[in-house]
Formats: sequence, structure tokens, C-alpha cells
Amino acid sequence: MEGADLDCDPPQAIKQRRVPDYSDRHRLYPEVSDLRGDERVNLRQLQYLVAIVDEGSFTRAAERLLVAQPSLSQQIKSLERELGGQLLERLPTGVRLTAAGKALMPDARLAVRHAAQAARSARSAFGLEAGELEVATVTSVAFGVLPPAFELWRTRHPATTLVLREYQHRRALEDAVRTGAGDIAVGPRPAQWRGPVVGLGWEEFLAVIPRSDPLADRRRPPALEELADRDWVLFGPDHGLTELVLEVCARSGFVPRRAVQTGQVLAAAHLAAAGFGVTLLPSNIVPHELNANSRRLKSPVVRQLVAFARQDWSPNAQAFLKVLQAQTWQDRPRAATVAR
Repeated sequence: MEGADLDCDPPQAIKQRRVPDYSDRHRLYPEVSDLRGDERVNLRQLQYLVAIVDEGSFTRAAERLLVAQPSLSQQIKSLERELGGQLLERLPTGVRLTAAGKALMPDARLAVRHAAQAARSARSAFGLEAGELEVATVTSVAFGVLPPAFELWRTRHPATTLVLREYQHRRALEDAVRTGAGDIAVGPRPAQWRGPVVGLGWEEFLAVIPRSDPLADRRRPPALEELADRDWVLFGPDHGLTELVLEVCARSGFVPRRAVQTGQVLAAAHLAAAGFGVTLLPSNIVPHELNANSRRLKSPVVRQLVAFARQDWSPNAQAFLKVLQAQTWQDRPRAATVAR
């Protein structure tokens, strides 16, 4: 019939379509192979990788995660095999990220934090009788401000679990909350924050002075500039209190002369009292036994503490905010020097 061959293929053509050649399918359809590889990368592997990087070793990460080290190593090897290369360089003193590992880490951290946030949000939807409250904060606030609030929270919601995330610098805290850490954060007021922020109160800083210093026996509060010629106990460059101390000292016209550097706020108080130099610390973390060595400044140094979140308050966050607001907070003193 005329035109019939337009609707049919010759037998040879039919045979070629029915028996395609898949020997080179990776070249023809690379996206299928890539998707299959990505699907085998699981959240647990990313959690393990983040823990190893944070702890600096497989041994400490295994202890933190409560898993056997061989199992941890096997998961990382599997992850490296799936991604096609080494992510961690094993060193005698610990581990170091390779270039590929550095490229992966931001997204790995984001995935782990978002998964944790999703779990917390789901638990919050079931109410406060169970579940987990994650509080993010800076180290000094964790010591000096939050324990009484945690005690009240435990009384009101005994079935919940508390997780505390501590950061040495306020900017590290803000960055972590932006990427999903914490149901609620407590710390200095963040700059240019898009989420909810609620003021709580003011935190005053005291000068801790060596017992041998003449100012230790003087009743009149010292001015900060009177401490310009003293040695100082300071914190490391990555510690948030370093920036605060340098800022308020600069306003008084001097740069503090470092005698000792430490990363621990309680150690700084004891080192100052022992004669290594003066230091500035939040009043709520100065040990009671060092009250005789602490002096309020003539122009009190203060900073505001707030509660904040990445987005709208979750039920757990709202409940903890009420606990925070029930605490006793200091008002801003008159003629105070406000630090960030």
C-alpha cells in the first residue's frame, strides 16, 4: 500500500531500538550516575565528619558520638568512596581537611544543623512534656547567667532534655544561629538581626585587681584609665571578651599591657587575684572568694543581654523565654560605658 512504509520501521531498525547498547551509559547519562552516588551519602556520615573536624581526632569524635572508632572510620571511608576522593588527611597529631573536605564542610554543617532543627521543631509540635531544648550562648553567659534559668526550666518541664551550645565569640554565636543552631540564643544584642530579639537586662563588668595593688584597699571605685599602667590578664584573639576589653580601654585612651593570656574566664579571675595583672569580667562569674579583689568601676562597663532566634519562636523557645524573663536582671546603671 502506498505510504504504508511511513508508519513502520524496517526490521533492522526495530531490532536496533529494542536492543540498545548500555555499555557506555555513564557517558550518555552522567546525571543518573551522579544522582545515585549522591543518594548514598547519608546524614550520619555527615554528622560523623563534622564531629571529627570539631574534635580534631577520630578518637575524641568517637567518644563524643558514643560509637566505636572502627565504625566511625568505616563510615568516613564509605563517604570518601562515594564522593570519589579523600576528605580528611590523617596526621600523627590529629586530622586536617583536604581541599575537597573544606569545600564540603559548609554544606555538611548546614545539613546537620537543619536536620537537628527539623527534629526539634517536630518534637515541639507534640508539646513540652517531652523533647529537647537547645540553647545557644557565649561562654561567659553560660557560666554566669543561665544556670538559675535552667534550674527553673527543669522544675517546670522535667521531661525535657537540655542541650547547651557554647561559643567564645558573639559573632560565632550569631553565625551558628543563622545556620540553624539553637531553639533560642542568649547573649549580647546582635547587630542587624532579622529574627525576633527580646531584651533581658544588663551585665556589668568588674575589675579584678591583685591583692598587692594599692587600689585593692581603696573604697572609692577606680576609673578605668587608672588601670592604664598596670599589667593585664587578657584573653586570646578569638575570645569575645578580648574585643570588649580592648574597646572600652581604647575609649579611656590606652591599650592594655598583656602579662598573661588565657582562654578561660574563671582562670583569668584567679590569675588576676594572684598578682599577674588586672582583668575585666562580668560580675556574675567572679567567684565569691574573689569578691575582695573585685571593684566596680567609676563609670560602670555594661553590655545588654538579649534572647534571640533565627525565625519565629518555637513553643520550646517561647517557654524558655518566659523562664528567662522571670529571672532577676540588672538595670542599666547611670553614666555607664556601654560595650558590645
